[in-house]
Amino acid sequence: MSVYQKIKQEAYECNMQLPKLGLVLFTFGNVSVVDRERNVFAIKPSGVPYEDLSPEKMVIVDFDGNIIEGELRPSSDTLTHAVLYKHWEDIGGIVHTHSTYGTAWAQAQRDIPIFGTTHADHLTTDIPCAPPMADDMIEGDYEYQTGFQIMNHFSANELDYKEVEMVLVGNHAPFTWGKNGHKAVYNSAVLETVAQMALLTEQVNPNAPRLKDSLIKKHFERKHGPDSYYGQS
Repeated sequence: MSVYQKIKQEAYECNMQLPKLGLVLFTFGNVSVVDRERNVFAIKPSGVPYEDLSPEKMVIVDFDGNIIEGELRPSSDTLTHAVLYKHWEDIGGIVHTHSTYGTAWAQAQRDIPIFGTTHADHLTTDIPCAPPMADDMIEGDYEYQTGFQIMNHFSANELDYKEVEMVLVGNHAPFTWGKNGHKAVYNSAVLETVAQMALLTEQVNPNAPRLKDSLIKKHFERKHGPDSYYGQS
């Protein structure tokens, strides 16, 4: 059995959640799961239909994008994942999709405003949208530079990746992450739902106000931090 079996299994399970949750069409998405002790991650092979996947088909890659184990070519987005794992050391899993509503906001080059308590249950800010990449980044090592585009946007806007576990890349699509692959998938589903709610909100009322600070604080702290009381102890 491979020493990477655990992350291969988790990566497989998480990738299989994407079509079940309606987050991907055909092969438009991928999940990776990291092994911090070995500095490698397991990721979906490029262009392989979800129904044809298995744990054994997950590809093991290091933080420089080199294939360590696997017979198939890894996802075309592998270098984006590699950059984020290499520089953001608390990430355990990453998801990239072209989900409909999240991608629509990315194509509009807009942050997703925090309109309601569903959004505030998960984070206290708008979901950020990094600007479209500069031509020299696009024409260079595109997927590698996408990772830096995300990190640079977080740095420029003083955002903490440990608190804001999701981003849109302008004219591209969403990326999410979390402490493990399952949390990253959860965050991807949350982003898509909040993106749909925000679009409908603006259609109902183009001048809808942002959620007020007291409700943001209340709903976030119900689920997070030392005074949280949501769920079972």
